[in-house]
Amino acid sequence: MQVYHSLDDLPQFSGLVLTQGTFDGVHLGHVKVLESVVAEAKQSGLESMLLTFFPHPRLVLYPDDNPLRMLSSLDEKIQMVEACGIDHLTILPFTSEVAALSPLDFVRGVLVDKLNVTTMIVGYDHRFGKNREGSFSDLLQYGEMLNFRVKEIPAGEIEHIAISSTRIRKALLSGDLAQANQLLGKPYTLSGKVVHGRKLGRTLGFPTANISVEDPYKLIPATGVYAVRAHLPSGIYGGAMNVGYNPSIPGKGFSIEAHLFGFSADIYEIAIRFEMIAYLRPEYSFDNLEALKAQIAQDCEDAKMALAAV
Repeated sequence: MQVYHSLDDLPQFSGLVLTQGTFDGVHLGHVKVLESVVAEAKQSGLESMLLTFFPHPRLVLYPDDNPLRMLSSLDEKIQMVEACGIDHLTILPFTSEVAALSPLDFVRGVLVDKLNVTTMIVGYDHRFGKNREGSFSDLLQYGEMLNFRVKEIPAGEIEHIAISSTRIRKALLSGDLAQANQLLGKPYTLSGKVVHGRKLGRTLGFPTANISVEDPYKLIPATGVYAVRAHLPSGIYGGAMNVGYNPSIPGKGFSIEAHLFGFSADIYEIAIRFEMIAYLRPEYSFDNLEALKAQIAQDCEDAKMALAAV
């Protein structure tokens, strides 16, 4: 898959089957649209493209009042889009100038003049242009005017699982990882580098990798203990991850740390991608370190059982 970070980087396309949107999390509804784009492109003998935005439009339009957090970092989105078989991904920098484009100016100036769109495929209730004023009926009109086809994925093909990025975010923040993963069609992921911690886990017999999530807009799910799969350069390892404020350890504060089963190498500054497989329990406060150690041992057993079940 070819990735472009500016419209100025684009080659001259002879024609494209294209879809457009933020596609945060690339959930099952997004995958359905992308698979339709790929299938239409192959049938038409054309190439496929997703046109997306970075940063998320809401972060640009409401910078001082926006708690929005992303289901996927930009790198994660690129990987997930590529897995769907898309030929080209264009990441359009979302600016106030882009936000000010009327629906017709966006279609003519970007989709037609820059991308030479042949067929536009969108999910139901697709909106675009300034203030999201453009509708599917507008897109049909512009297609007739500017000579490209428009197809809409019917609501019935997606709506039966009622997917939205908003619903997934709410599930993650409430600890309902099972629902979030079901709607995503894959495990939710957290990625980051291993940083130095207080090394208390090592003294308890459960050394942990402390993770710094570098994307400040990445959604961190509810506090608690999770069963995870860790993807490292050396392989994939199961583990138990704690996300939270460590109430049993005064002064430690918020951290994300994971004990990896059967792993003991030095991995400081190494990037790890975690697949979050199951939510095991909320975060508790323990009276002493012995009680905490016993609970960690139980968490590890519970995590192994959860991982073995998938």
